Amino acid sequence: MSSHQYSSHSLAYHPPLDWRQFESFFALRLLPGAEQISARSYLRIFRHNGQVSWFSVHPAEDRNALELRIYNGHSAIVSWLVPRVRHMFDLDLTPGTINEHFSHDNDLKVLARLVPGLRLPAAFDPFEQAVRAIIGQQISVKAAVTITGRIVERLGEMVSGCQPDMPCRLFPTPDAIADDELLEIGIPGKRVAALRGFAHAVAQGRISLGSHRTADELVNELLMLPGIGPWTAQYIALRAFGEKDAFPASDLGLLKAPLWGENGISVNELKAKAEQWRPYRAYAALLLWHNYTVAP
Repeated sequence: MSSHQYSSHSLAYHPPLDWRQFESFFALRLLPGAEQISARSYLRIFRHNGQVSWFSVHPAEDRNALELRIYNGHSAIVSWLVPRVRHMFDLDLTPGTINEHFSHDNDLKVLARLVPGLRLPAAFDPFEQAVRAIIGQQISVKAAVTITGRIVERLGEMVSGCQPDMPCRLFPTPDAIADDELLEIGIPGKRVAALRGFAHAVAQGRISLGSHRTADELVNELLMLPGIGPWTAQYIALRAFGEKDAFPASDLGLLKAPLWGENGISVNELKAKAEQWRPYRAYAALLLWHNYTVAP
């Protein structure tokens, strides 16, 4: 990528930050054509106000910062993109805040100590993440990525004149998904209807993905759409918006985390426990998912 013109911006953070957490998260969910990832960098294509640009992020070698490079981006794009990328990598978090918050909870304080650089990876594009969440109902992450990839290939615009070493396909617009019948895409008809209904609501402005609100308000708005239940709504709030208090209590990984013992925990028990984790329930979810995937 060294032959491309770019502007460089240093995004400082309070240490520690575990880059491997972001690398593994984004690598597992990578959409070929729209994103690229390596052990030390993340790269994607995007469009803002009609202009196609690219950005890459990698950890700086000599300071507590991520280096953001913006390709084909003028000053208006820079001022829009910088806070978005800071949010995506949860750079404004003071990590000690989370350890302190859970220090009085016997269940979570040990888990929090095991991952001191924990951050909440959020989507670059909330609409894209919401699409992924709706597709991902009751199927594995890998299957959801495969199906989302088919939609990107079918409906995502291919940028002409794109450099061969850059991602060249934009994620589909809400209109594109709402207007396509999504035949033979690999998900049941009810989920297709939910996905298209959501895309219609975004395209028509009935659901606003740009306004700031509480996690609960966002979840309630999403629950009014057909085919979107509590898990999906909470997961969209958590992953698409980085809502720090979102909590998908019915998630299997949260209910079966080894922390709870052989039999796991019930949804109602977990919901009751999670009340004391406010306003950082999303980080509790991250700790429990980490426990679920890493524990022997």
